[in-house]
Amino acid sequence: MGYREKYEEWLDHLSADDQLHRELEQISDQAEIEDRFYQDLSFGTAGLRGKMGAGTNRMNRITVGRASQGIADFIRSQGACAMKKGVVIAHDPRHNSKEFSELAADIFAANGIRVYTFPDLRPTPELAFMIRYLGTVSGINITASHNPKEYNGYKAYWDDGCQVSAEIADQMTFFIEKVDPWTDIRSDVSDESLITVLDDRYDREYLKKVISLSIHSGDELDLSIPFVYTPLNGAGSIPFRQMLDERGFTNYGIVKEQADPDPDFTTVGYPNPEDPKAFALSEKYGREMGAELLMATDPDSDRFAIEIRNADGDYVPLNGNQTGYLLVNYILEGRKTAGTLPEKGAMVKSIVTSTLSTKIANAYGVEMFETLTGFKNICGKIPYLHEHGYTYLFGYEESVGYAACEDIRDKDGISAGMLVAEAAAFYRKQGKTLWDVLQEIYAKYGYCAEDEPNIVLEGIEGSERISQMMKDMRDNLPTEIAGIKVSKVIDYKNGYGDIPPQNCLRFFLDNGSWFAIRPSGTEPKIKFYFYSFGNSSAQAHETNDRIKTGRFSCLFG
Repeated sequence: MGYREKYEEWLDHLSADDQLHRELEQISDQAEIEDRFYQDLSFGTAGLRGKMGAGTNRMNRITVGRASQGIADFIRSQGACAMKKGVVIAHDPRHNSKEFSELAADIFAANGIRVYTFPDLRPTPELAFMIRYLGTVSGINITASHNPKEYNGYKAYWDDGCQVSAEIADQMTFFIEKVDPWTDIRSDVSDESLITVLDDRYDREYLKKVISLSIHSGDELDLSIPFVYTPLNGAGSIPFRQMLDERGFTNYGIVKEQADPDPDFTTVGYPNPEDPKAFALSEKYGREMGAELLMATDPDSDRFAIEIRNADGDYVPLNGNQTGYLLVNYILEGRKTAGTLPEKGAMVKSIVTSTLSTKIANAYGVEMFETLTGFKNICGKIPYLHEHGYTYLFGYEESVGYAACEDIRDKDGISAGMLVAEAAAFYRKQGKTLWDVLQEIYAKYGYCAEDEPNIVLEGIEGSERISQMMKDMRDNLPTEIAGIKVSKVIDYKNGYGDIPPQNCLRFFLDNGSWFAIRPSGTEPKIKFYFYSFGNSSAQAHETNDRIKTGRFSCLFG
């Protein structure tokens, strides 16, 4: 069925007074109709994610309903035990998130599947924790994480507490594609007892787990350290502050304009803490109170980023790699001092995350494992580590995601925030700042320049251009860049070793630098990752810039 036929089908099935019907009738641009209907919003290991609106390639109650019914059919195929274990559902502050979560809950319950929900928005990591804590077979979070306000999404988890693997996603997709959205969706709940609303006792269990991750406490910390936190109008606002209060921090401020839910993200625009522009108001508050540290979580509180004061007293945004260096170093240093560093310790990072953290881990006798991007892969490595006698210590990736607890099998901005605040308080007691510690890490393990630019390419043409860029790169593999020999190329298209396939290329140069290219799995963009080492920060950055512009001058020159 072509896009025009799908468009007409929606108009035929939706009543004239339906908001989705009115929205479709108002579209006069054929290209817009094509973009909305040329494909179904794809369901994969990241679930669903897209702009909200009418159409098969949009997030709306029809696409959410179809996905929920398909997953319900899949769970039913697993038997009565899976149905009894049930599904836990959460949502973020975005437009339609609450409504989509309620629709999903009704569909699962109407299909005889037990459902656990929250009375209001909750962080993604709390949902991941609850899957294992409650012993559910699956979990759903209605969220578009850090995407702009026009987006929403549908994250799906399985019983291990991770986002669904490719194998489970494929099975879910099989059932979803069999669902006729006009006749097959069951949402009339006949047994209300199948839906349980979780009270704050369950929030306490999650926070208790987060706080148990502390490395230092009491007199080892200067709890009067001044800092600012912003939840960027998201789900982290209450639990993050509860965590800070329970840890005893006495001198922190909240960006009041971003403390409460706001689906339009009025004061921030693009609510991604990875983007330094998201810290504009935090910097204002920070200067007013003399804050040493600025912290932010994204709307579903799985991403976490910071700004710290440099030697000149200016706020400097750290990228995800740099915050990762601080956390890897702090955890291992603290565990070694306390005598709790295991004999076979393990950490996990993605293939596009800096290898400087590998040097830090190895210096403490800890092995660093690599996986594909995404915490379904990073935390999905935990069973393998257990089977081979390793103790999981930490996992992270460059896109400001950190997983410090194997009972929370997703990136967690709340626990990352606790550890960073604790580290800042610990080093302050010793007369040092996080900036000082970062410079010590570079001096000890080598200066590294990290640059992760990306290009946003939306719509059909954008998707085609991204595909063509990857094809062109594969068809014209460089042998040298900026006069530096390419010593090795890894194409993950068909997998590599024990790493499954991904559309990613990675280039290693004989001076120790490397870079990678991959399309984003959740956003309409192609992402680049450049890493160079040197005897000084200036040398490392000069080399990185030379490599970036040497091959991609038309993009970044």
